[in-house]
Amino acid sequence: QVQLAESGGGSAQAGGSLRLSCAASGFIYSRGCMAWFRQAPGKEREWVAIIGMSGDTEYIDVVKGRFTISTDNAKNILYLQMNHLKPEDTAMYYCAAVWAHGRTCPWVRAYWGQGTQVTVSS
Repeated sequence: QVQLAESGGGSAQAGGSLRLSCAASGFIYSRGCMAWFRQAPGKEREWVAIIGMSGDTEYIDVVKGRFTISTDNAKNILYLQMNHLKPEDTAMYYCAAVWAHGRTCPWVRAYWGQGTQVTVSS
C-alpha cells in the first residue's frame, strides 16, 4: 500500500521561499513517477511538477525557473523547492505517485497525499 504524507506548507511573502516534503512509503521511485499538483480555491487541480522514473523532470510554465522537484531516494522523500513565490501560487499542494505502465505514468491511477496549504501574501 502506497502512503504519501506532505509537510512544509505555510505562509510566505511574495518573493519568499518554501520547501514542501512528501514522505512516501510503499513506493519505488525507479518504477514509477511522482509529482506535485495544486488546487486553488474555485479552480481545478493542476499538475505543477513531475519527476519520472529516470529522474527527468517537467514543470508547468508558470513555475519554470522558480520551482524545483527532487527526490531523496535513500529517505523516500519527494521535495518541491519553491522560490520567488507569487500570490498566485497560493493553493493546496498535493503529492502524487503512480506506478509506471510501460513507459507512461497513468495519473488516473495515482495515489494521493492529504495536501499541504501554501499561502503567499503580496
